[in-house]
Amino acid sequence: MGVLRFSFGTMGSGKSTLALQIHHNLTHGGLRGALCSMLDREGARVSSRLGVSADAVVIDPSVNLVEIAANDGEPLDYLVCDEAQFYTPEQIEQLAHVVDTLRLDVFAFGLLTDFRGRLFPATARLLELADHAEAIQCEARCWCGERATHNARVVDGEQVYEGELMVVDDPTRAPDVSYELRCRKHWTAGEGRPDIVL
Repeated sequence: MGVLRFSFGTMGSGKSTLALQIHHNLTHGGLRGALCSMLDREGARVSSRLGVSADAVVIDPSVNLVEIAANDGEPLDYLVCDEAQFYTPEQIEQLAHVVDTLRLDVFAFGLLTDFRGRLFPATARLLELADHAEAIQCEARCWCGERATHNARVVDGEQVYEGELMVVDDPTRAPDVSYELRCRKHWTAGEGRPDIVL
């Protein structure tokens, strides 16, 4: 019987690194699987801020994950799904279907909440359907030293709480959009790291 596991954390908590490690271990153990991602900063890859990456199947809302797992009649042994918060709720249901009917193991990794502090729709569905949901143990920190709990979207130097749900940070884009880790207090207040005065 397969298992649907959802591992979640803030940016910088090691989600993609863990996804790459699991995919590596299972592949080298002789299993056949697919590494999948949506909106990764490197396109058709899963990439970690530590500098490691691997080719991946690009997921968009039109992709049927049951078809990927079924693999033209030769079902895979597992799926590793990075950036799962960006999948559609229907695709999360497809992952549960894959586990229950094809008996694959599915390892999903993603953020819990968006820049507004609300659950992503896919994350909510993963929490409802996953056999196991667990926080990644590598804690990221806010600029103040407290545990980071939120991902703040910063546009032209100011934190925003409204806007398009899926915007990937891109330094070549105007306006300048980036993301920062913050504790709940500094996320709520919209306070970034104070300027250092020399």
